[in-house]
Amino acid sequence: MGHQNISWFTKIPDYINAKEMRTGILTFDDTKCKRCNICTFICPARSIIRDTSDKKSLPSLSFTAPGVADCIACGCCLAACPEGAISISRSFNPGYYFKRLTQTSTLSYPKAYQHPDENAYGKENTPSAMNSSSLGFKEKMRQKMQSLSILKDSLLGLNRFVLNEMAHGRFKELLKWRIKGDANDISWAQLLEEKAKEVPDKTYLLYRDESFTYRDMDNNANKIANYLLKFGGGKGKGLGIFMRNSPRFLDVFFGAQKIGMYLVPINPELKGEGLSYLINHSDIEGIVLDAELVSSIETVRDQLEHVNYFIVDDIEEEAKPFEIPDTMERLSNAYGMSMTNPKVGYNKEDICLIIYTSGTTGRPKGVVYRYKTSSVKLLSLVAQILVKPDDIYYTYLALCHGNALFITTTQSMARNATMALSRKFSASRFWEDIRKYDVTLFNTIGSIIPILMKQPEKPDDRDNKVRVVVSAACPAEMWVPFEKRFSVKLYEGYGAVDGGGKGVMNLGTAPPGSLGRIPPFVTYKLVDENDNEVPPGIPGELIFEDKKNKSRVEYYKNSEASDKKSKDGWIRTGDLIREDSEGYLYFVGRNTESMRKGGENVSAYEVELVIMEHPSVEEVAVYAVPSDMAEDEIMASVTLVDGGKLDPKELVSFLEDKLAKYAIPRYIRIVDDFQKTNTHRVIKRILEKEGVTKDTFDARA
Repeated sequence: MGHQNISWFTKIPDYINAKEMRTGILTFDDTKCKRCNICTFICPARSIIRDTSDKKSLPSLSFTAPGVADCIACGCCLAACPEGAISISRSFNPGYYFKRLTQTSTLSYPKAYQHPDENAYGKENTPSAMNSSSLGFKEKMRQKMQSLSILKDSLLGLNRFVLNEMAHGRFKELLKWRIKGDANDISWAQLLEEKAKEVPDKTYLLYRDESFTYRDMDNNANKIANYLLKFGGGKGKGLGIFMRNSPRFLDVFFGAQKIGMYLVPINPELKGEGLSYLINHSDIEGIVLDAELVSSIETVRDQLEHVNYFIVDDIEEEAKPFEIPDTMERLSNAYGMSMTNPKVGYNKEDICLIIYTSGTTGRPKGVVYRYKTSSVKLLSLVAQILVKPDDIYYTYLALCHGNALFITTTQSMARNATMALSRKFSASRFWEDIRKYDVTLFNTIGSIIPILMKQPEKPDDRDNKVRVVVSAACPAEMWVPFEKRFSVKLYEGYGAVDGGGKGVMNLGTAPPGSLGRIPPFVTYKLVDENDNEVPPGIPGELIFEDKKNKSRVEYYKNSEASDKKSKDGWIRTGDLIREDSEGYLYFVGRNTESMRKGGENVSAYEVELVIMEHPSVEEVAVYAVPSDMAEDEIMASVTLVDGGKLDPKELVSFLEDKLAKYAIPRYIRIVDDFQKTNTHRVIKRILEKEGVTKDTFDARA
């Protein structure tokens, strides 16, 4: 029985020579292939099969077997191959091919031919084998691919981004960061060094009135590296960065890696015991800090167990009002050091970076990135899809968090693009910055979009050059209004610093508010508290398969949490996700923020979304407080927009038509401001500890 044709590969452009495509595009190195079979799963045209005709050896791959579907040159297999076993044929002319491929206004794909029969190529390649109970994942994926497949969404996105690049002869650029025989990653400093050679005079960083080329950044990183050596910095030593956004943050970030140190970005909002805990737990020996944060360090200095030197950033405008203690060094002195690369290097097994989780509900955990698993190559590869070399990529998000550091910083560099940096978020100044820097691309988070939407409308709201905004957890009802008001295209991305490299993206091909659909070569489940799979429409924790522990998350000095995160061969995200009947995923909330009321599970996130619809509410935090009954009582704390007024009774009435009765908060508190993490998330454990205060409204009173 042959594999059925996939319905969306039905248009056969007669100007494409299928034989030329199949044999003239790809080169396969059998010596590098580890038989992981990823390429066969990801190939949307089904043009790669496992050749099992030789029963005495491992299955090989075949691109030219009789009846195999035509290669459509989408690049999926090259991007997916972890061993670099698939490469571009030297005889392949991408400009010529894609000129012909894009002669029509609509991208068409060749028909997927039937697969060889099972007698010639082994029963394990046939649908009957794939439908067996032991291969439930394969069966599930094949079914999805045959019903307007997950990969249809991916290819529509690729059509918009990648194929445009390929049509201009830049096909090989897409594949530049594939691992070629070396499974180890590279450091961010190495990426910078390569770019400083490749495009030395291209502007990399814009900050206020400052501008830095790639060469400038590399020279400054060398100066910092040589300066840190004076204080005992070197391989395996830890350095904290306790700074707000600035070019100096990045200089320290790159410079410390040049001498093999590991970096610990510290949330500049931390104070007291929370600050001393993170510093002590991370075992860092030095800290580079902003002058305005010296007082925060001084209050805990006698509690610090390992730190023996402090370097204060005395360069920023914000540093002028502050005195620098004589017991601390000045960062300005570093810029008088030699710009020669110290060439200390690093041990690939050593830690490169520790990113601490937000700690909104408990102690923060340090997510470890080692030099050999830094994710720089993967991030650089993903950048080829979204970022263009002429982009100006903006971020207001804190560099001490993964979004700004991993996405904006890394991906703009990977594409020879320019990064524009703001010291911190300002709703009133946001679009002014966008216009000042001629921004074409930026990332944001779901909690910021409502704040921007609640700013007074202005005639120049649409006056910007932004082509794409990548959001995380954008409220579905604000998706289209945001696009229309600001004349931008909104996409959705999902991932986490402790997500094991797993993620989902909606590149405009899934419904607004959806995360998109997970690629078919990734196994996942949505499960309840007993690890039972939940049906479509029911929220469950999203978990990813990791049988070989390749995506294992490592928490610093916390093996118990590491084991729990990767329990039984599955990476646990801790996020509640709902899947609809077509396989699209929707974020519901954190499972640690789920509450129990009226015999029902209540998502704090979904209640917050409804409360945010009230015109007087700027921000909200919903959480559980103790109840006299066995379940939770729901409490909401809110801040108001400028000039806003709110009667808690009126808010309750507002919610009665929008929420189930059991989900309406019993307690409502109006506060001036929230304490937040560096990712702008409200630290709810502080509110939970405060509980029901004297100024709290009780709807039952």
